[in-house]
Amino acid sequence: MWNYYSRRASKWESELLPPLAGHCQNVPEFFLCCFYATFIHMQSEEIRQKFLDFFEKRGHAVIPSAPLVPENDPSVLFNTAGMQPLVPYLLGVPHPKGKRIVDVQKCVRTQDIDEVGDATHDTFFEMLGNWSLGDYFKEDAIKWSFELLTSKEGFGLDPKRLYITCFEGDSNAPKDTVSADIWEKVGIPKNRIYFMGAKSNWWSVGENGPCGSDTEMFYDTTEIGLGDLSIEEFKQADKEQKVVEIWNNVFMEYEKKDGKIIGKLNNQNVDTGAGLERLTLVIQKWKSIFDTDLFTDTIEKINEFATDDNERSKRIVADHVRTSVFLIGDNVTPSNTDQGYVLRRLLRRAVMHADKLGMKPSSLFWIAETVIEKYKNVYPVLEQKKETIKTEIEKEEQKFRKTLKDGIKQFEKISSHGISGKDAFILFSTYGFPFEITKELALEKNISVDDKEFDEEFKKHQDLSRVGAEKKFKGGLGGTDEKTIQYHTATHLLHQALRTVLGSHVSQKGSNITPERLRFDFIHSQKMTDEEKKKVEEIVNEKIGQALHVNVVTLKKEEAEKTGALHFFGEKYPDEVTVYYIGDTIDQAFSKEFCGGPHVKNTSELGHFKISKEEAVSQGVRRIKATLE
Repeated sequence: MWNYYSRRASKWESELLPPLAGHCQNVPEFFLCCFYATFIHMQSEEIRQKFLDFFEKRGHAVIPSAPLVPENDPSVLFNTAGMQPLVPYLLGVPHPKGKRIVDVQKCVRTQDIDEVGDATHDTFFEMLGNWSLGDYFKEDAIKWSFELLTSKEGFGLDPKRLYITCFEGDSNAPKDTVSADIWEKVGIPKNRIYFMGAKSNWWSVGENGPCGSDTEMFYDTTEIGLGDLSIEEFKQADKEQKVVEIWNNVFMEYEKKDGKIIGKLNNQNVDTGAGLERLTLVIQKWKSIFDTDLFTDTIEKINEFATDDNERSKRIVADHVRTSVFLIGDNVTPSNTDQGYVLRRLLRRAVMHADKLGMKPSSLFWIAETVIEKYKNVYPVLEQKKETIKTEIEKEEQKFRKTLKDGIKQFEKISSHGISGKDAFILFSTYGFPFEITKELALEKNISVDDKEFDEEFKKHQDLSRVGAEKKFKGGLGGTDEKTIQYHTATHLLHQALRTVLGSHVSQKGSNITPERLRFDFIHSQKMTDEEKKKVEEIVNEKIGQALHVNVVTLKKEEAEKTGALHFFGEKYPDEVTVYYIGDTIDQAFSKEFCGGPHVKNTSELGHFKISKEEAVSQGVRRIKATLE
């Protein structure tokens, strides 16, 4: 703890509190300086709330975060951006809360997992966003961004440290001089506004869906300030993390289909995003997100267990445990596929780095509790599921330690004459045995490991994984093409049919929809019989044959719950929700669920429903794969 406050006091003494900290004469006085300085800095809770309050004051309805696992969107494993849960509304579906909304969305990205441990990369983050759905556009969005960042009502950042990028234009859209002109009007010098290409300043959810140019805000985090920069100097400063992107305004006015711009949307929308971790870093004047109050309690808890002082390993443990806590809180459990595999990988990396730090087994159990304590007031579900979260983390650590034990046995079998790169890769890919441990054991036996061949095998694996990831993360709403919309409606029929046949305990645990098939996970403790599967098929096809109307209504949440509409219990919903029901009236409907859509207008559009497979996913969770023919 002394090191933590010493580090903080050193910074405050030199930069922030010369009248106070500069006159500290003894240890008690020194700690008083530290204590005082802790509270004059804007904490992350205040930053998060100030953002919401600022836009609520300007007519935006505050909505809760969607779960990390997107509903009915096969294009991503997790919500990786604030806009993903809102794509239907960006495409024109009316939002029940109106045209101006603001939120803090939980997100997970793992494509940069190897970068975690530097100053700004993490796997879980919170994205602050304000949205205009066909209401205000560039002028208000930019004006409010600048006002919130620099005013006393907002975060009070120095406008002289801001740099702006705008879209330079291409065959899809013209150069965005409009945004540049607005930035000049609010006070940004022209020589600090840079025009960049689509790689930097064009945002798309993927190959299909809304897209448009964006304007990004960067902040100078150096000690004395960089001053005016040429575009080449700015790019280099960005690369060296001397300037940090803290906000992005996307002007969604185009639509993409199969990778090509097909025209303009009916509405001009604004989609903004500000990462809480990076914003907190800048406001609290640190060099790393791991120095902010979002991580300091966790890092301090790690310090209690660690005997080694490897800063990168501490950061990786802190990040991976935090992400794991949020994933388990959103009902993800460790497995060998999809979301569960990501969770398993994160926890196993955390175990490896905890071992590097000399932490005792089961330490992650207590690190998780510190994370829950930090976030429980913002995300109460973490406190509600605390024991489940901690138990899952403990179980996975124990499983991994057994895997390590099995890997060591296999190592002994193949290590008599040296270890080829292929051998090392098999240990890594099949047994989950880290390459670093293979090298350490080989060194103890005075035998060689073919590093080069391992790197080649690993690169092949990465290339294959990257191709898979590009397919998995291709982006886009899982519901913009005709077939996918049909499958989406079919999942609603399937859900109710399962409850009819198996019982009311059945509830959705997740779904994955493509234009080729649907996949539906649900709570049920045993394998379905052939008779049960046949009965479910008959019910779904009966409802398709009845040509039932698919209706949508917006209700107060309490009213929607009273109708019996299915939803994720324990999940936070806005005060008003959208309910899709299949049948003439909501009271007599065969199926009714909280859902953002879209759906077909009549079940007769679906075709013939057939279950192709039913299998176990994890304990107490089954999976059905089905097609429409």
